[in-house]
Amino acid sequence: MSEFNLIKRYFTWNSRSANIVKGVGDDAAVLDISSDKSLVTSVDTSIAGVHFPLGTPAFDVGRKSLAVNLSDIAAMGATPKWFTLALTLPSIDKPENIEWLEGFSQGLKQQAEQSGCDLIGGDTTQGNLSITIQIMGVVDKGTALLRSGASVGDLIYVTGTLGDAAVGLATIINGLKMESLADVDYCQKRLNTPTARILEGQFIKQFATSCIDISDGFLQDLGHILKASQVGACINTQKIPFSNALSSMSKSVAIQAALSGGDDYELLFTVPKSSNAEFLKIASFKTSCVGEINTSLNTITDEKGDLLNAAGYNHFNV
Repeated sequence: MSEFNLIKRYFTWNSRSANIVKGVGDDAAVLDISSDKSLVTSVDTSIAGVHFPLGTPAFDVGRKSLAVNLSDIAAMGATPKWFTLALTLPSIDKPENIEWLEGFSQGLKQQAEQSGCDLIGGDTTQGNLSITIQIMGVVDKGTALLRSGASVGDLIYVTGTLGDAAVGLATIINGLKMESLADVDYCQKRLNTPTARILEGQFIKQFATSCIDISDGFLQDLGHILKASQVGACINTQKIPFSNALSSMSKSVAIQAALSGGDDYELLFTVPKSSNAEFLKIASFKTSCVGEINTSLNTITDEKGDLLNAAGYNHFNV
């Protein structure tokens, strides 16, 4: 059973409140809280050795723990406001644990201050290292981006570059070699300190019909949009955007990392062709058109018509 089937089978219930615009099944829940505003909220847990390699600097763990939540808010086109923290620690009676906690809190605080998001409460317990953050943001009522709005003919876009984090993880876990130490450092930084595309999400909201952040891999996350929107997609793998670090690698390795690797935290979204020219004219950030939505229900093919396997990270199938 995959994590997605688990959620669908056991935790997808009918909503009882009329205020729930979107519950289970998107990057975040959307709840109407006033005549003109909606609350957007999401929760993520980070486990040592699973979501960040053992030995990752504590400062980076603090930053990333919040950044991955901010990315969910960005995917909804919302503005982050508040978060709570539930932190489980093995102990706090050893100097190395106190040192780790100091670094973690500094990284978390820096990320919070840069995003304008306030820590408002939480919980601490003893046990294996685990970090759970619930984040809350706001968006104008009726404007939140969802996964379910893609239509046939829409163009598929991504922000930034893909595959860097997956390659960074491979250099740590598998000893993958790269052209230079600078390339290794770049990819590991993309893994350990991702950038939540908050401003991009707020801009994209003017044009996009659907959006998701890339956390489990491009193909797998695109699959969530296809399933929610009841459409298919054709991807031009030659248009996948690579950083200079990945451009110097084997093309097949780079494409595999970009399509199936996780932890990019870039935004994947769809734009109607009728809005495309205006979108490109005023977009001030790096974005690349990598494909088009079509009628092949829940199916992804490449530019040659070959089926692309939407494999990505799955907590219960690793």
